[in-house]
Amino acid sequence: MTRLTRYLKPYLWMILLAVVLLFVQANAELALPDYLSRIVNIGIQQGGVESVLPVAIRQSTMARLTLFLSDADKTMLLAHYTLVNQDSPDYAVLVEKYPALAQEPVYVIGAPDKATREALTPTLSRAWLAVAAIEQIMADPSKAAAMGSGFGGFDISKLPAGTDLFALLQKLPAAQLTQMKTRMSEQFAALGENMVTQAALQAVKAEYMALGLNAEKLQTAYILRVGGLMLLLTLLSVACTITVGFLAARTSAGLARDLRKAVFEKVENFSGAEFDKFSTASLITRTTNDVTQVQMVTMMMLRMVIYAPIMGVGGVVRALGKGSGMWWLIAVAVGVLLGLIVLVFSIALPRFKLIQKLVDRLNLVAREHLSGMMVIRAFNRQAFEEARFDKANQDLTANSLFINRVMVIMMPLMMLIMNGLSLAILWVGAHQIAQATMQVGDMMAFMQYAMQIVMSFLMLSMMFIMLPRAAVSGDRIAEVLETAPSICDPEQPQTFPTPFRGVVEFRDVGFRYPGADENVLCGINFTAQPGQTTAIIGSTGSGKSTVVNLIPRFYDVTEGAILIDGVDIRTVRQSELRDKIGYIPQRGVLFSGNIESNLRYADEDADPETLRWAVDVAQASEFINAKPEGLAAEIAQGGANVSGGQKQRLAIARALVKKPPIYIFDDSFSALDFRTDAALRRALKQHAGNSTLLIVTQRVATVKNAEQIIVLEEGQMVGKGTHQELMQTCETYREIALSQLSMEELA
Repeated sequence: MTRLTRYLKPYLWMILLAVVLLFVQANAELALPDYLSRIVNIGIQQGGVESVLPVAIRQSTMARLTLFLSDADKTMLLAHYTLVNQDSPDYAVLVEKYPALAQEPVYVIGAPDKATREALTPTLSRAWLAVAAIEQIMADPSKAAAMGSGFGGFDISKLPAGTDLFALLQKLPAAQLTQMKTRMSEQFAALGENMVTQAALQAVKAEYMALGLNAEKLQTAYILRVGGLMLLLTLLSVACTITVGFLAARTSAGLARDLRKAVFEKVENFSGAEFDKFSTASLITRTTNDVTQVQMVTMMMLRMVIYAPIMGVGGVVRALGKGSGMWWLIAVAVGVLLGLIVLVFSIALPRFKLIQKLVDRLNLVAREHLSGMMVIRAFNRQAFEEARFDKANQDLTANSLFINRVMVIMMPLMMLIMNGLSLAILWVGAHQIAQATMQVGDMMAFMQYAMQIVMSFLMLSMMFIMLPRAAVSGDRIAEVLETAPSICDPEQPQTFPTPFRGVVEFRDVGFRYPGADENVLCGINFTAQPGQTTAIIGSTGSGKSTVVNLIPRFYDVTEGAILIDGVDIRTVRQSELRDKIGYIPQRGVLFSGNIESNLRYADEDADPETLRWAVDVAQASEFINAKPEGLAAEIAQGGANVSGGQKQRLAIARALVKKPPIYIFDDSFSALDFRTDAALRRALKQHAGNSTLLIVTQRVATVKNAEQIIVLEEGQMVGKGTHQELMQTCETYREIALSQLSMEELA
């Protein structure tokens, strides 16, 4: 996969934008459990009261609170409040908000910073509890027994009924007041800071009610406000998810398009040597299935591989903030999950790497079966081919089923881990709530963070399972893209001289196929002149097609050189060289479309007269005119709806449309009857007589009138001359000729 990263450069801005949006999305989703915790803890349990520093407090209550504060805390607290009375400029507004302001002055808070709030919260919480406790005693003297002698050194239960304890506290000596504060602080410390704060918040709520505020409205307003923020965060997360999905889809689809294009263009430049290395079935699989695998993983990586770690790390940090005493639950769950993932990987990874090879094999068998259907039927080998296909199909199916079985086992186990973790959090969290060390909302948030952490590891595990197959696919694609064609254009190309004549010269040419131990051609020397026919004949496997395939540089010579008009063909551009050649392969290849589109394949701008001329010379007019559509008649894929002879004649006509100075006929008359063969050769001599004609054939009748005949045997020239000369001087040619024609026909 890393070998293909350079193809992601055009989409770098999309990837960076997707990463930024994933950070935004992750932070939005990580904030939701915290807001839920606030709704439960503050909105429901605390009635919407957020802090022990009230937004407003009666003057009398403030006086009572400050009795239990140090001078420094008292000064800090009063510095952030403003006393509002009937003479204040905003009295009319505030009295509607706080009706108690009509009876007595009210302190209204300013804007204390976070540090001030944190510094005052512990001491102010204890002060609220102390005030609330004394107010309860004043309301119900029977509760005074709980204070014992801690109230200034005497038993407050013995005080007369209706005694104003706060007025009494103000008259106490400093030492006795300090002693009482210390005693009460010890009692509150035993409760724990969280419980003290929660109890103090109830006292603040009571103060709000005394001010004339609607407690239900206060609670509802808080829940709606926090709930609204949650809704906005959810909408932000949804927007980020949609945008990231769009960017990931565009990036992955664009990457797949570019890879397919790059592979196709690379394959177009392959020589025969590269095609010998990669099978057609494998190249098709690499261009389609392998690219699809890379596309899918790229999209998933942009959506999960970056997102999951953010969620995992962020979830751990936030979970520890909500319940640091339960971190070990997440650690155990993640440890078990990682062990499960490692186990699955060790079992499934080798099978994932095998999938693409099995797909290659299946495509190869299917391709051979479809292309060789007529032969299979002719030999009644359908059962054999079905068994061969079933074997490839069963191997792929068995491998896929094994992987799926592993995955089927993995998912329930992961769900078991998640549900077990939830149950453990509820169990441990319930005990901490009972001990007042955790609130219900915090436990709920911790559970959600734990699920997010586990889901992050689950997403990563799914990616790690998909990555091996995609990595294999990426390597297979990169293998094609990184294969340097053995035939390339020169850095400083030459050009053919003008005017171009088309003299083809083989100068001591030798050739061996890549990886072969011996040459298949040795010492080939001849010159093909324009206006003449040079025929190459020989037994099967003698190297006839190899000789002519060297001219368009389908392969490069191993030894010697091939020159056209005195210029080595390796020193000119391949496009310029092939522009001078009309090549008709041994097996006529037609493309899906119609007859006209196949003819225009040689020259898109050819006029109708040229097309008609080419068809007439190629002896294809008869069967084309017999079709109602004429040149518009449909051609099926591979020319499956025309005969072999018709296919060859259309291939010849296509080359004629190009009107090149050099024609190469690689056994292109093999499917023609002798009458059509003779008529075609006469027409070629008449209409293309100024061009250089090179004809590969096994028919002596086809080359009998050629100006030059090259005879090959086991890759070597064993004869060169005219028909009459070779009958006298070349034993190999004479044997071939006598095996086909009688002496009278050869005369």
